[in-house]
Amino acid sequence: MAQQDAAGGQEQALSALLHETRRFDPPPELAARANAQASIYEEAAADPAGWWAEQARRLDWETPFTEVLDWNLPDARWFYDGKLNASVNCVDRHVAAGKGDKVAFHWVGEPEGDTRTITYADLLEMVCKAANALTDLGVSAGDRVAIYMPMIPEAVVAMLACARIGAPHSVVFGGFSAEALSSRILDADCRTVITADGGYRRGAPSALKPHVDEALEQCPTVSTVLCVRRTGQEVEWTEGRDHWWHDVVDSASSTHEAAAFDAEHPLYLMYTSGTTAKPKGILHTTGGYLTHVAATHRLIFDVKPDEDVFWTAADIGWVTGHSYIVYGPLANGTTSVMYEGTPTAGGRDRWWRIVEDYKVTILYTAPTTIRTLMKWGEDLPAGHDLSSLRVLGSVGEPINPEAWMWYRKNVGRTRCPIVDTWWQTETGGILITPLPGITSTKPGAAMRPFPGISADVVDNDGRPVGNGEGGYLVITQPWPGMLRGIWGDHDRYVQTYWSRFPGMYFAGDGAKKDDDGDLWLLGRVDDVMNISGHRISTTEVEHALVGHPSVAEAAVVGASDETTGQAIVAFVTVKGNVAVEDESATEALVAELRQTVATTIGPIARPRQILLTPELPKTRSGKIMRRLLRDVAEHRELGDVTTLMDPTVVNMIGEKMREGEDET
Repeated sequence: MAQQDAAGGQEQALSALLHETRRFDPPPELAARANAQASIYEEAAADPAGWWAEQARRLDWETPFTEVLDWNLPDARWFYDGKLNASVNCVDRHVAAGKGDKVAFHWVGEPEGDTRTITYADLLEMVCKAANALTDLGVSAGDRVAIYMPMIPEAVVAMLACARIGAPHSVVFGGFSAEALSSRILDADCRTVITADGGYRRGAPSALKPHVDEALEQCPTVSTVLCVRRTGQEVEWTEGRDHWWHDVVDSASSTHEAAAFDAEHPLYLMYTSGTTAKPKGILHTTGGYLTHVAATHRLIFDVKPDEDVFWTAADIGWVTGHSYIVYGPLANGTTSVMYEGTPTAGGRDRWWRIVEDYKVTILYTAPTTIRTLMKWGEDLPAGHDLSSLRVLGSVGEPINPEAWMWYRKNVGRTRCPIVDTWWQTETGGILITPLPGITSTKPGAAMRPFPGISADVVDNDGRPVGNGEGGYLVITQPWPGMLRGIWGDHDRYVQTYWSRFPGMYFAGDGAKKDDDGDLWLLGRVDDVMNISGHRISTTEVEHALVGHPSVAEAAVVGASDETTGQAIVAFVTVKGNVAVEDESATEALVAELRQTVATTIGPIARPRQILLTPELPKTRSGKIMRRLLRDVAEHRELGDVTTLMDPTVVNMIGEKMREGEDET
């Protein structure tokens, strides 16, 4: 039976699987030539600010900094008397160093055969033209620019052009609705929007410009829309406001003198969604953020810029894309793959063909995607040459051990270390992770804080917990990539992140230290269910379910229950070779799954209801929308479903839920 954490309210045990898990030591050949050595942890711990200053000096500064950190809790300024330009650090300096012919991006569009190869020299010319065009359109330093685009090279160019002229960008994921777009434009007071006629999604053109037009009905101060022609769809046009990219950017000068900006000059805003409160505009500045993402990219993925082909399989509309598609890899002069579409576009082996074709060496993606690929079967990756891969990464949510092991065996062929990374939009870059060549790994564990990061797990009263105990994950010292606030609302910043535990940053995640002191993430504390007074993590139950050989993916939510306060409701998709066509087979599997959870965690965690469904509701970036599943479980009216990859899925689940409740 699961034990309750009496002091802090976080579950004491993850599951039996956590304690019995295997440990994998770094391959000797990787350890011998890794970017970092074991002493890095001691060096960074002895002088964190000094260690971060060393990382910052790897960048090009027009005015070198002499001050490292000004810390007036909860406000930090890093390298604040220095000046630099993020765009110059990502592009110009590599060209100046004679690496203009090096590939910056192998871009792969969703339609088969739609590819582009962009060198650093090409990228510099494109960014300079875009910077000149934006300036001609009236954009200047300090102006906010909204970017609402598909995964095409022009999206990266737009970001770097904004950084070049000191105009903070606010990238809005292309799957968001017009209402979501307008709320972000209004909050940031953007006067310029960069978009496209559309992009390709799931094998067909997906419109974007019409959403912009609808959003701007609520945003009268927007005076300029710059639009890329991507799909050739017909779009409405507002003369004087709307401009085609090929008309104003392609004809602009290809030379541009970039200005240097203070290290604390705003680089971008990224909005995090809320279920009730309005989205929070997370502010990141230039010097500290660029230092953080460049250092973490180089060390966590053991990047060798002259050898590696790096693929972050994410969208730039999320912070993962900002930090590990754009700013981190480009600051390090790395060659990256940038892919527009979904894993299914052109066949379920599309990803493996990309790895094979471009000799990808480092793959970084989300557990949700890994579980989807796992559901499709190991024969698909087995059919392709993945021998180029040498490091694998996981991002976005805690990865269950079953998916971790599948990833290691079938994608990494047991030779690739897996870096399971924890971080958030607010943190700017990775904070907790193994380091290849140094750190041993455990399936499902994020292991330990990155050098220079001070993290701990505390109980309800803010006291550090011991090994084998769980609680709340906090950061106890400032770090360079940290958010500098919530745009226009400092009080909300303090209340949201710094009020729960005085002097500590807490953004809502629970964690556990195992018997070795290594860290396991439990997910959001608002995803911790209270079952008859026992606090059980949804992640823990999901791990137990996905550990069953028949299960490909699972999502767990808490639903109101008159007897126990909350009850566990699980939504499960099974692997393709599992037969559940008839009622008796379904009932048998459900009973087996309920018992699996009871055996792994304890009888108190046995789900009240398990619903087998062919798909789970996911955003277009691949994240499971647990909020909608909670609405289904509580029989509430569904909120906005426009960001879902397939909005019909949640309705189908609701129907199945209603059909099965009487029987349950």
